[in-house]
Amino acid sequence: MIWLLLVIASFLLSLLLVGLVKTWLSAQLLDIPNERSSHQQPTPRGGGLGFLVAFGLTAGAALIISQVAPTLLPPAQLQPHPWRLVLPLLPLAIAGYLDDRDGLPARRRYGVQLGAAALAIASFGPLPGTETLLPVARVTMIGLTAIAITAAINFYNFMDGLDGLVASSTAIQLACFALLLNQPLWWLLAAALAGFLYWNWSPAKIFMGDAGSTILGASVAIAILNADTLVTAGSAALTTLPLIGDAVFTLTRRLLARENIFQAHRTHLYQRLQQSGWSHAKVATLYMMLTALSCQLAILVARRYAVAAL
Repeated sequence: MIWLLLVIASFLLSLLLVGLVKTWLSAQLLDIPNERSSHQQPTPRGGGLGFLVAFGLTAGAALIISQVAPTLLPPAQLQPHPWRLVLPLLPLAIAGYLDDRDGLPARRRYGVQLGAAALAIASFGPLPGTETLLPVARVTMIGLTAIAITAAINFYNFMDGLDGLVASSTAIQLACFALLLNQPLWWLLAAALAGFLYWNWSPAKIFMGDAGSTILGASVAIAILNADTLVTAGSAALTTLPLIGDAVFTLTRRLLARENIFQAHRTHLYQRLQQSGWSHAKVATLYMMLTALSCQLAILVARRYAVAAL
């Protein structure tokens, strides 16, 4: 019951706070359409601040309840622990806000992302199972994990180019993580995203901005990193297929075509669907359905039904 109340509070707070961000910060955080954009009208961004604050407040409330009334919310249920999330996520939120407001050089952004990845690994450890590796292999795996976390952060940012797409798909992923990985704290972020979607669904009245998309990429990576076993971590990674699969496919395609991958473009699969005549809502709904299917595959794999999942 206490989790249900916190989920409702997270949704309502996000609904309110995103609206306040739209009202108060629209002039400072205005997204002007460019060659990469899928929208035509200048639209406020920074809505990620609203759902992040809602998530932070309700996660903090959960922490307090677990301390003062452990019978209502046993501390063991508080997974992942809110304080351990602060270290990697706070620098990303600050850098994302500054990038939304003034723009940050690419090297500085990646430096913050790499630092956040290092803090995530320090807080939650490397992938489960790597503790038995030889020292050289363990160090190599830690380095690859850090790169993978920064890749997830950037891929979710790249995919945030269509009304409601990333927010809706990630909300489904986080709900899946709460069940599959036994990490109920993600229910609160999923609920906050649902509140944000009221403002972000097509036609979007506000975008999440880098402050939101980078946090979502990092949160997905942290959830997988915090899995109990390598099997459940691999299973959870399947839920990212629609979003990260699109990003990886497009990046590979551009590399093979010898295009400048750092140049703005509109060749992601979701962008090509929209350019072919699909509405923003139709594309977002397709990705939601694919993400839900990927979550079902993840559950099958976690239960050792790999053949059925394949």
